[in-house]
Amino acid sequence: MYDYDLLVVGSANADLVIGVERRPAVGETVLGTDLAVHPGGKGANQAVAAARLGARTALLAKVGDDEHGRLLLDSQRAAGVDTVGVLVGDVPTGVALITVDPSGDNSIVVSPGANGRLTPADVRAATSLFHASRVVSVMLEIPLETVEEVVRSLAPGSRLVLNPSPPRPLPRQVMDACDPLIVNEHEAKVILGASAVSDEPEDWARILLAKGPRSVVVTLGAQGALVASAEGVTRVESVAVEAVDTTGAGDAFTAALAYRLGTGASLAEAAAYAARVGAAAVTKAGAQESYPTATEVEAL
Repeated sequence: MYDYDLLVVGSANADLVIGVERRPAVGETVLGTDLAVHPGGKGANQAVAAARLGARTALLAKVGDDEHGRLLLDSQRAAGVDTVGVLVGDVPTGVALITVDPSGDNSIVVSPGANGRLTPADVRAATSLFHASRVVSVMLEIPLETVEEVVRSLAPGSRLVLNPSPPRPLPRQVMDACDPLIVNEHEAKVILGASAVSDEPEDWARILLAKGPRSVVVTLGAQGALVASAEGVTRVESVAVEAVDTTGAGDAFTAALAYRLGTGASLAEAAAYAARVGAAAVTKAGAQESYPTATEVEAL
């Protein structure tokens, strides 16, 4: 019996958000809205998104002993996430600088801070969390060597979900463990490198699958997603909504998919549910504040 439906290993950031009419060109200054500070980071986002959907969730991350760190811990606990794995260090909490334009699209610069100090030793010290978790989700806002240790720490029978963001080439042992590897268009092209010989997402999915993952999901924003496995490639439709802010929507998608896989759903079923969760998330401002409950997803 697993104590957790999902263990998220990853980043926790304070999101510093400014709305802009348009993003500045090189050397240009533009005026924006008042600064808003929100709890964020891909790891913390996923944990909150899953917990709001009803998943028993734990987070393994590192924050600083500062105001931003306390903001993040408060947000996790309010959502019902078990924070036993959140370590408090003597370096600043990670920060993301985010601009959001009127269409809801965003641009992000991340200062890793404490996230860059989440080490393989921290992962090894959390063995009990791995053995208690049905599914483990990880991303690349923490050191790659730490991600490699996550792969080595997986309990027999557990499942790894990886979103390679920010994208970089991945070692074969990490690729082989992914079930699924979840990428958007930009991430797919970086991971594929010279193998990106087509502009068709179906081809990206097939080529990525040949590189080792047991399954692959390519997210396509408002166009839904593609899922690929040994059984073939399937397109999953999204839900039409009016986007307000896309910040953190990909994290909501990943968390929802990981959670549903742990409940026994097929990859296509989990991706269809995740697409609805991601659609609901873009209808509100912010990242964690925008994440829906299971009831809100069903209403959508």
